[in-house]
Amino acid sequence: MTPPHLAPSPPPHRVVALLQPPQSTFPLACATEVFADHGQAVPAPYSFEVCTEHPGPVRTLAGYELLVTAGLDALERADTVLIPGWHQPAGTEVPPAVVAAVLRAHGRGARIVSLCSGSFVLASAGLLDGRRAATHWAQAAELAARFPRVLVDPAVIYLDHGDVATSAGSAAGVDLCLHLVRTDHGAAYAMRIARQLVMPPHREGCQLQYAELPTTGPVTDSLAPLLDWLAGRLDQPVSVAEMAAHSQVSARTLTRRFTEQLGISPGRWLMDRRIAATRALLEETDLPVETIAHRVGLSSAVNLRRRFHEALRTTPAAYRRAFRANQAA
Repeated sequence: MTPPHLAPSPPPHRVVALLQPPQSTFPLACATEVFADHGQAVPAPYSFEVCTEHPGPVRTLAGYELLVTAGLDALERADTVLIPGWHQPAGTEVPPAVVAAVLRAHGRGARIVSLCSGSFVLASAGLLDGRRAATHWAQAAELAARFPRVLVDPAVIYLDHGDVATSAGSAAGVDLCLHLVRTDHGAAYAMRIARQLVMPPHREGCQLQYAELPTTGPVTDSLAPLLDWLAGRLDQPVSVAEMAAHSQVSARTLTRRFTEQLGISPGRWLMDRRIAATRALLEETDLPVETIAHRVGLSSAVNLRRRFHEALRTTPAAYRRAFRANQAA
């Protein structure tokens, strides 16, 4: 038996982004920033490449061209196929060769992921039939009209079915990519990448998209300063009343802002952060559960176990064993 320290490293997980002119550069950049090499500071369990149906210059919406040398055969090597947007005139069909290549990849077990309008490719391939799907809120009606078997959810920021995942527009693509990293390699590794990107480490897929602000009336105050304040106090008990006092609003107003901006309550948001911090500590340390409970503001091992089981349907000890077994495999 080969000693663990001499065992060969597993090959990187291949992420292949499928581009189509005119390519939106932002969702492509989101995927690149999450899955590409982050240097010596963060290990690189992924390889990232791009392909297109017709290799050569690919026009972008930003006004410049990308030189893409790989064709659709690159999808045959992909562990994850990622479609970072798909900007075509309304009613335009996805090329049959693209649909066929995506279906072949899915058929052999590759994960198929769309960011923003990339959901139209997945829908064209029939991969979203009978399933909930996310897309940019402004394109949700078109997606639902063209593909009535798809259960379009215009509110959420992403949905993950395991073999297929979809996200809303803009920065929601980063949220989905970080979610996939967390699924593949754990919360601690995803948090390391998030720190490299200066991004929040985790937003639940059920949180709301940011739609257009009203053209009249006051603009809703941002929760960002409060969220930063809370993130620095995870080891302390913080009530909704204390959050409201810090924001200088009533508890009712604060709860309304959380519902409008994030789609969840203040207490749920804070508990999600505590659970994420717990997962990272279970993955990266041998600290006792009692110590972790105090570090993440859950007061006792009994309370942590109860909250952890409610969130993940497993115990902290079982989670730690499973994560380390997966890492060693």
